[in-house]
Amino acid sequence: MSRPAAGAHYAGMRSVRAHSGLQYELASPLRGKRDGSARLLRAVTAARRVRRGPEREFALTQPLQRVLGALASLGRFIGQGLVEGGRVLWGLVVSRKSGSDQPANVVFEGPPATVPPGRRVYAIGDIHGRADLLLRLLEDLRRDAEEGEFEGRPILIFLGDYIDRGFQSRDVLDILLSDAVSPFETYFLKGNHEAAMLQFLSDPSIGPRWAEYGGAETLVSYGIQPPRTRTSLEDWSRASEELKQVLPKTHFHFLSNLDLSVKLGDYLFVHAGVRPGVPLDQQSEQDMLWIREEFLGDRKPLGAVIVHGHTPTSSPHRDSRRVGLDTGASLSGRLTAARFEHDSVEFIATRPVRAPVTA
Repeated sequence: MSRPAAGAHYAGMRSVRAHSGLQYELASPLRGKRDGSARLLRAVTAARRVRRGPEREFALTQPLQRVLGALASLGRFIGQGLVEGGRVLWGLVVSRKSGSDQPANVVFEGPPATVPPGRRVYAIGDIHGRADLLLRLLEDLRRDAEEGEFEGRPILIFLGDYIDRGFQSRDVLDILLSDAVSPFETYFLKGNHEAAMLQFLSDPSIGPRWAEYGGAETLVSYGIQPPRTRTSLEDWSRASEELKQVLPKTHFHFLSNLDLSVKLGDYLFVHAGVRPGVPLDQQSEQDMLWIREEFLGDRKPLGAVIVHGHTPTSSPHRDSRRVGLDTGASLSGRLTAARFEHDSVEFIATRPVRAPVTA
């Protein structure tokens, strides 16, 4: 897919970061304190809903999960001490979501999976509005690609969920559309959060659920004040119209033309996973963006090794069925990539940065 030029700098950003000869002016991860506090109140007081598909995924969580998630989000705003506490709470939420933060390995007999001969392939997990981590990881991958012998440009696959939960969501899209990824042959996959943002543009009624799962931070990154109530469709319609007006055409084109999967050698790269028992070429978009327990809990061969994100764990996962790369970057500060070459798989990740607390 072709990459239009990156969007222009915009107001409200902070800290300038250089990368491969380019400069980016990133919004601070601490931006939007008032909106985060309002989101905490909405999370604690909103009633639970049970829905199917995307609505089920963005339905409100149970009370304990809402409180834990809200407290973790507050940690971003009130000092490094609470940031560390938020990371601990994030780990608790992860365990509740995936059933176990350390899933059992599944090992099949036979030769290991391989990528096409002579090629080097990288894949990056869920970014979730952390442009600062993305720039650091891209630089690490660029340096890594300078070593070793392989044919052609290295391949770089992004597994989706570029936006939401982080206040640098707009910055992330700017970077993905820029020359920062030009050293690589790139593939961009669609995540469930991109699907939700596109749905919000045509269906504002999804706004309260989208905001609950990180859409409020995306709105703030585009300079839009999220509505403070989940009951006013008029307010959410206004926010949707504002987003349509300020969303760069390059961003809309990018979001509207993302791939659902990429097959390379013995690996299938997809955002969430696949439905066991369904041929890989007959998987539905719904499953590839949203599936979780049915995919993670199965132990049978799938026709390929699935490389995915979507379900956060404290460390990347690899066995004979799948490679999981979502390490909860928005809260953990750890954005993870995998390097595939012949039959080897190595992980490369950012390390959380402990910034000093200032008055």
